[in-house]
Amino acid sequence: MQRLIGAYFNSLRAFRKLAVSEKAFQQELALLALAVPLGWFVSTSWRGYVLLIGAVLLLIMVEVLNTGIEAACDAFSREFNVDIQLAKDCGSLAVLISVLIVAGVWGIAVIERITGLPI
Repeated sequence: MQRLIGAYFNSLRAFRKLAVSEKAFQQELALLALAVPLGWFVSTSWRGYVLLIGAVLLLIMVEVLNTGIEAACDAFSREFNVDIQLAKDCGSLAVLISVLIVAGVWGIAVIERITGLPI
């Protein structure tokens, strides 16, 4: 139980740090704050709503992992290194893929809502 409590406080510390200092994380939290009520109106079912919010949470999770990769790379060396560049670029690509997933899920949901037809 003590491990779970420790993990909770570590996670809370990371959340606070990212919410204060990371612009991308702040933007994604704002997106989540908009998505929670907007998803209710866009979705046509509870499953659809959970999918819409889950897609945004996936994006936030990937952003957190990307920030962790960047922090670890910067702690190792701030000088140019091809391997570090690749690690950071891969993290950035993962965020981009997550953004595309969010856009696709929300786009399909909006089309379903407008047309009334399931896609």
